[in-house]
Amino acid sequence: MGMAVDGHKGGKSVVLTGRNDAADIENAILDLQKQFDPIFILGIFYAKDTGIYNCVKQVCDVRCGIRNVNVLAEKLRGFNDQYNANVGLKINLKLGGANQSLGTADLGIISEGKTMLVGIDVTHPSPGSASTAPSVAGIVASIDSTLAQWPAEIRVQGARQEMVADLETLLISRLQHWAKCNKKALPENIIIYRDGVSEGQYNKVIEEELPLLQAACKKTYPATLTAKGLPRLSIVIVGKRHNTRFYPTTDQDSNRENPIPGTVVDRGVSEARDWDFYLQAHAALQGTARPAHYFTVWDEIFYPRHPAKSGGQGAADVLQELTHKMCYMFGRATKAVSVCPPAYYADLVCARARCFLSDLFDPLPVDASGGSISGVTEGTADLSRMVDVVIHPNIAETMFYI
Repeated sequence: MGMAVDGHKGGKSVVLTGRNDAADIENAILDLQKQFDPIFILGIFYAKDTGIYNCVKQVCDVRCGIRNVNVLAEKLRGFNDQYNANVGLKINLKLGGANQSLGTADLGIISEGKTMLVGIDVTHPSPGSASTAPSVAGIVASIDSTLAQWPAEIRVQGARQEMVADLETLLISRLQHWAKCNKKALPENIIIYRDGVSEGQYNKVIEEELPLLQAACKKTYPATLTAKGLPRLSIVIVGKRHNTRFYPTTDQDSNRENPIPGTVVDRGVSEARDWDFYLQAHAALQGTARPAHYFTVWDEIFYPRHPAKSGGQGAADVLQELTHKMCYMFGRATKAVSVCPPAYYADLVCARARCFLSDLFDPLPVDASGGSISGVTEGTADLSRMVDVVIHPNIAETMFYI
């Protein structure tokens, strides 16, 4: 799998009384760090506890910079092959390994080693969050043609702010890391999968985020490359919250009464004047499968490489095929997932940020009148909490969030 790990160096038992759990957890991890200087800690919980989980992640990811995976003790009693394999996949990714790979022919433009894939998402305070809860933006990016590792970065911003405010800085950091991993070479193509945008906000991505992306490239790339029109950008918005479903018309095309995995629909229900498609990449475990909706709002990569009259696959087919095949490369799964990895990973980054800020995002108590306390309005966020989502330098360029 890619792991090369020394034997375990010991451990520490922590008994939590509920009086000062956060301090007890932090002191225990600091003691382990001082005694053993571990690169990885396996936490074994005897009961599910979101508060304890969030605290462990905050201490390991932000304060100490130690890779960490948590498991339930009951799952370790007896041999649960599927559970243990899932834990192994997570550990390998956190340690920089590769869990899956596809052949060169299957990855098309990615296999050339000159294309960086980026995932972006924004998560917002939920009803009942503290009035100072911010929105959080997360970005992930590939580092080479294997698509095995996707380091990430997090930013807090104004509550309910849909567009990523600090996108220029975020992309610059990802480009710099790509160059570090590729002998100082920068990618010629950047394909961005943007999650967390409602249909009414598509134009705002072009009006507000595209200029920031272009500015980041202008600051990072030498004039000799920008004069050649590099890098080329494509932006694809990923939609999951919709009511569109598809049903097979023949038994041959059916999988548990759902369309077979890999089904693409780009006619009939898609926009006639736009470039969008629905992809059901996964096999639903139960119920009706929900396809992901992909909407291309900007393209400088696919149509120039695959013009309509060139013969062979068209630009739409190439993007659909690439997106589908990537769904088999999600690092902690052995089957296709419902959403392509760049968007999926960005979503996980935002979820991890919510752990770090759980005191703001967790639901507040109900007031005496029985109503939920406080909503969140744009502009009230406490942006000073950025310090609580800055990942420790030891693990900043790892998949700490997986």
